[in-house]
Amino acid sequence: MSLDARSLDHSADRIPPKFDAAWSLGPSRPSPVANDGQGRVLSFDARHMIIDEADPARCSYVVLEGSVMISKMLPDGRRQIIELLGPGDVFGMTTNRVHESAAESLGPVRVAAYDAAALRADQDLQLMFAERMKSQICALHDHAMLLGRKTARERVSTFLIRLIPGRGGGGCTGPVGKDACGVTVSLTRQEIADYLGITLETVSRAFSQLKREGVLSYSRHDAVTVTNVCRLCRLTGAH
Repeated sequence: MSLDARSLDHSADRIPPKFDAAWSLGPSRPSPVANDGQGRVLSFDARHMIIDEADPARCSYVVLEGSVMISKMLPDGRRQIIELLGPGDVFGMTTNRVHESAAESLGPVRVAAYDAAALRADQDLQLMFAERMKSQICALHDHAMLLGRKTARERVSTFLIRLIPGRGGGGCTGPVGKDACGVTVSLTRQEIADYLGITLETVSRAFSQLKREGVLSYSRHDAVTVTNVCRLCRLTGAH
C-alpha cells in the first residue's frame, strides 16, 4: 500500500516532533497527499461540518488536501478549538461509540475515510495512524504550554509564526533577503480566540499592538504581512 508511514513522510528520521515554534499549522501545509486506494475519498466545501460531537464513530480520517479544525463545545456555548490539521494529519479516533469532538473544514477539503474494520485488518495503516498521532500529540503538548503559561501577546505571536513554514525554532531556515512574509489567516478573529484560549477583544488588541510596533501589517483580517519574521519569533516566548 502507498498510504503508510513512509509515503506520508512520517518516519522518525524525516519528520521531527512538532516542537514549539518548529512546526506549522495545518493551513500552512497545502501539499497534496496520495491516497492508498483503500480509504473512501470524500470532498467537502469550505466550512462544512465533517464530524459533529456525538455523531456515531464509524470512521477515522486522513486529511489529503486542505485544512480541518477540531473543536469541542461546552453546554453554554463556549468553544475550544483543539487542533488545526493539514495534509497527512489524522482525526476521528475515539475510544467510544460516538465522536467526542467536532471536525470542520476551513476551506475545500479532501479526506480519506477508513472504517474500524479496515484499521483492524491492516498493520501498515495502523502504523501510519500511530506515527501521525505521535506527532500530533507532541503538538498538543506545546499547545498545552501555550494555554497554560504564555501571555496573550506570546500566544498570538506563536499562532502567526506557525503559519510560516520553515521559520521558528529548531531547523529554522532563517531570513533570506528582506525578512518579511505574507500569510493567509483562514480563521476568524473569534476562532483565533477560541484556539488560543483568550477573548476576541484580547486577540484584537494583540494584533493592533503588533501592528503599531511594526511587526506586522494588514488591511484585511485574512491577509497579514509579517514585516519582521525574526522579531515575531522572539515574541513567542520560546526563545
